[in-house]
Parts: sequence; C-alpha cells; structure tokens
Amino acid sequence: MKKAIIAIVLILVLGILGYLFVYPYNYQVNFEAKTNPGTLNQSIKSWNSSLENGEIIAQDGWEHLEQKIVQGDSTYIYTWDITPINDSLSKVKVRIDDKENDLPLKLAVPFKKTDFEIRTKATVKEFFDLMNSHLDEIRVTIDGKSITPATYVAYVPLKGLQIEKARGMMQYYSLLTNRMIKYDVELNGPPFVEVTEWNTKTDSIHYNFCFPIKYAKDLPEDPIIKYKRITSKEAIKATYNGNYITSDRAWYALLQYAEDNNLEVEKTPLESFFNNPNMGGDELNWRADIYMPLKAKE
Repeated sequence: MKKAIIAIVLILVLGILGYLFVYPYNYQVNFEAKTNPGTLNQSIKSWNSSLENGEIIAQDGWEHLEQKIVQGDSTYIYTWDITPINDSLSKVKVRIDDKENDLPLKLAVPFKKTDFEIRTKATVKEFFDLMNSHLDEIRVTIDGKSITPATYVAYVPLKGLQIEKARGMMQYYSLLTNRMIKYDVELNGPPFVEVTEWNTKTDSIHYNFCFPIKYAKDLPEDPIIKYKRITSKEAIKATYNGNYITSDRAWYALLQYAEDNNLEVEKTPLESFFNNPNMGGDELNWRADIYMPLKAKE
C-alpha cells in the first residue's frame, strides 16, 4: 500500500513539475475550418498584416506558423498547427505562450479565468470570424482533370507578391486593351495569368499577364508588350468565384486535391478571367478558371 501511495505521489509531483517547467505553452485553442491548410495559411498572414503589432516569425510549410503579437506591454507567441481532415476541412490548434509570465500563468490558468485567457480567446475568435467572412466571399469548385488553353498571346511579364497580382492586372489591363486597339490586333478570348515561378516560402511569383490574340506575321513591336505561343498541357482545373485578389485560394485547393489523389503537379498555375474587375458588381459572380498543370510523364 505504501509503495502504491508513493508511486501515485511521485506521478503527481512529476506531472506538476512537467506542467510548470516543461509544458511548452500557456494556453491552447482548437477549432475546425472549412477550408484547406494553404488557404488558412494565407488567411492567417492576411489577418496578421492588419494587426498593429503582429509579425510572422517562422513557417514550416503551410501547416505550421509562428506569430508574435504585442498587446500592451505583453508579447505573445501564437503557434498555429493545421492538419487537413479532407480537401475542404482542416483542424487547427493554436498554442499561445507568454514567456515573460510563464510560471505565474501556469499556476493561475487551472484555477481561474485570467486576463491572458480572455485576451487570447478573443484574439483567436477575431481571426476565426474574419476567416469565415472571407470564406463566405469566395467559392472554389474542383472540376477535375482538364487541358490548359492553347493560344497566341500578347503579354506583359510581371513579378511581386501573390496578393499584388490583381493590382498588376488592373494596372496593365487598360494598357493592353488600348495597345491592341491601336495596333488593330484581334483579341481571341479572355485575359489570363500564366505563373512561371512560385516561391511558396515568400508567397511571391513571376507571371505573365496575357491577352489571347489572333496570330499575325506583322505584329507591331512595342517596348512593353511581348508575344509568344502558349501550348496546352494536361492539368487539374478549378472554378473560382470571388475577388481576383484571392484567386490563389484555388491554387491551394488544387494542390490539396492533387495530394489526395496522388497526382504530381507543376506549381505554375494558369488563371483565365471572365470578368473585368474595373466594372465592379457582385464579386461572387466573378469567375476564373484555374489550372494546375500535371507533371509530364517520362
């Protein structure tokens, strides 16, 4: 009996010591999100950029982020771990730590609701509500295997962050339109973006903003506009509805679909746009066809 009591006491003591001095965080919030890890990753970063004192300090793939948030005279570390459940549902664990007040918080949290707990729960809820509002404003439908468009194009090469892509399109939309009219070049379909390089660590891209045109031997030379032929490729396709600023949400949905179906893809998406954002209107009625090319079979 004495040995059993001693063993129980040792277990309790070790458990308390482990909680106080080894347990790596002060509080944890769990929730599910009706989207994929890539979209969650981008949503966290977008929300972070809106904070006055938020900073992403580490990232491991799309499924692990570390964020520093300064609130008042306290500095909190938010560790986000995202686990996909299926192609449209993810489980999220948010671990929050205040290194400066680690021991007092661990002593207080099990016994009373602290200001730290109230503040961190409110902060995560703020993100949760904004994320759901964003998901209500977009729609991504996976269409399956397809073929990318083949056409001759007039294009402008651009580069920047993913979130700046729509700004680049709007900047050059009128220029391309006016030049094609000036040069009497016949258009041959909706404009599209051809991503040629995607750095998933920095969320930056190199891309061509393209206007499909009818090929002609005497296409005029221009200091800004280039010409080339684009050939078709086997791909997986999604239909995106929403503001074109966040059309890359379909990229992540296609990558998740590829992973779930054991498909090898090239991370060089192509987006074909059927609405002019300058004309406004209900953004859920804006449509873009998004393609993720499959790797060529050897």
